[in-house]
Amino acid sequence: QVQLVESGGRLVQAGGSLRLSCAASGRSFSNYAMGWFRQAPGKEREFVAVISSSGGGIYYADSVQVRFTISRDNAKNTVYLQMNALKPEDTAVYYCAARLARYGTKWIGEDWGQGTQVTVSS
Repeated sequence: QVQLVESGGRLVQAGGSLRLSCAASGRSFSNYAMGWFRQAPGKEREFVAVISSSGGGIYYADSVQVRFTISRDNAKNTVYLQMNALKPEDTAVYYCAARLARYGTKWIGEDWGQGTQVTVSS
């Protein structure tokens, strides 16, 4: 099992930027894909981005393409989500996930953090 702790969420104005971090512990971090998901009030959790174990493969949801950047530092057991040009509709609890795999059109994670709140004001 992988333990995940997110940080970096806060209130920010529309058009602003934030960087979320997710620190992982447990099984070998560099061996598995990592990702970010989010859940807005009253909505289902949705996929945001995934990065392969080496960092060479990255995929984004259409809604965040260009604006968000996922990265990882395997030496620090940390994955990041740089969010630029934030919009009010980006408001959500953001969750880090480990050991992602794709099943059909859906990304599924095996381990989850507790989430960090991002609120974008208009």
